[in-house]
Amino acid sequence: MAAAARPGPEELALLEQLLGLPKGNKYGVQGERKIPVLQTNNGPGLTGLMTIAAHLVKQAKKDQLLGNTAEEKAVVQQWLEYRVTRVDGGSSKEDTRIILKDLNVHLEDKVYLAGNIFTLADVLMYYGLHHIMADLTVQEKEKYLNVSRWFNHIQHYPGVRQHLSKVIFMKNRLYTNAH
Repeated sequence: MAAAARPGPEELALLEQLLGLPKGNKYGVQGERKIPVLQTNNGPGLTGLMTIAAHLVKQAKKDQLLGNTAEEKAVVQQWLEYRVTRVDGGSSKEDTRIILKDLNVHLEDKVYLAGNIFTLADVLMYYGLHHIMADLTVQEKEKYLNVSRWFNHIQHYPGVRQHLSKVIFMKNRLYTNAH
């Protein structure tokens, strides 16, 4: 099984590192669904993957990862919600098929989830899909070509993959010279 970022603390630690933030935040989880929690020094803790991730982005002064225009910000928010409600909430083969189909259609004419800019949505969707993409066969990856193209692009984006296993997308074909 490929190394995967567990939703929550480990994933937030990867994001923290990607953003160039110093380590030291204390993460935990709460409840049956293991909702991530960030313990803060001043005030109540922050709860939820999207809330904590947005906080880290602002702390790192990399607000462009949340989108530049009102429309980009809305699209980033939409995909972050999709990640938390559909990707993290999905568990069956059918859920996975629907998620990959949705993303494949959306990415048909886009480089990134929010269009032409790399955002927090790309990072968290990559972390959320890593274990799924790692387990797909070559044929399944070819079926979701746009998702595969996007995923491969994101895994090569500087600082994103870190210790996660590299997902392979090309199959080596053997050709013979028999004429």
